[in-house]
Amino acid sequence: MESIELKDKNLFYIGGIVRDKILGRECFDIDITYVGNAIEFTKTINNAEILRINEPFGTVKIKLNGKEIDLASTRDEKYPRAGHLPEVTDIGCSLKKDVERRDFTINTLAQSLETGEIIDYLGGLDDIKNKIIRVLHDRSFIDDPTRIIRALKFSVRFGFELDKNTRKLQEEYLDNINYDMSYKRVKKELIETFNLNSQIAYERFFNENIYKLLTTDNIKALDYNIQTLIEKYPVKDIWLVYLGWMDLSKLPLTKRELKIINDYKYLKTKNLNNDYSIYTEFQDSEKESLLLYAINIDEKPVFRYFDYLSKIKLSITGKDLQNLGIIPSKEYSECFEFLLKEKINNPDIDEIKLAKEFFKL
Repeated sequence: MESIELKDKNLFYIGGIVRDKILGRECFDIDITYVGNAIEFTKTINNAEILRINEPFGTVKIKLNGKEIDLASTRDEKYPRAGHLPEVTDIGCSLKKDVERRDFTINTLAQSLETGEIIDYLGGLDDIKNKIIRVLHDRSFIDDPTRIIRALKFSVRFGFELDKNTRKLQEEYLDNINYDMSYKRVKKELIETFNLNSQIAYERFFNENIYKLLTTDNIKALDYNIQTLIEKYPVKDIWLVYLGWMDLSKLPLTKRELKIINDYKYLKTKNLNNDYSIYTEFQDSEKESLLLYAINIDEKPVFRYFDYLSKIKLSITGKDLQNLGIIPSKEYSECFEFLLKEKINNPDIDEIKLAKEFFKL
């Protein structure tokens, strides 16, 4: 746990950082909560530079001794609209009230920055010991359906199981989904879960009907080891390799994410019957799109491209053609296409010699 040069009886590490310390795991997100109003508290700290304040949520970023620190006020919340962002109802509430608004007991632990004491109001320590994921109340998934995906993420990351009641509440919700939810939050949880690159998470996502958060269609997981494929051919947007073949129209996708899906849809229409067609169709497509093609259509041309064809490049340039006395024209691109076809068939070709033949020199 990172050392924070800030001590006060009302300051606590909270949530994932405490959980991960107990589990002996590295944690990159350091959440510090002040029991009371954190914004007002930071104004009393000598040499602290306030960088940013979010008044409605009672959060503040400061710079102290060259280190940036995020502080949150304890707060209570309510969900006026199920499935959407909650509203803050009380800034500066008790620590117990603050942790009671969270998702699972394993994320409700607090540790004093002053004494190191761990505060456990809701049985989080026992659930970590027993490898249990437990919601805090029966409306948890109704208030925030993305917690279902978070439960899957934590289960896979830590090897934990949902307790009996949490499993029952999840199944009940997935049998009667309210599709009026924040799909921005759904997307965030999908990315975090599937970027773990876990075949187990993928299979459980479908076997446990969690996929129904995205669609009313009845579908099944593809019979393919996607985890192994991505380990062999790493990509940036792992989650889309797992889910890009589904209808993701409910999600707010970026231009690149849409390109990945559209490239895959385009490639499905192509007849890739030789090395040149594989090369030309694949070279401008996103790598994730090619993996989607491998999983859903045919892996052989994808492996052929990654392992061999993608490494083929022409060394000849337009300047080389000019040095041969050829005036720049549209024939340049025709020549390069001709040379590329030849080189794909025979990587050892003499490009200059073939260029001369093309221009009948």
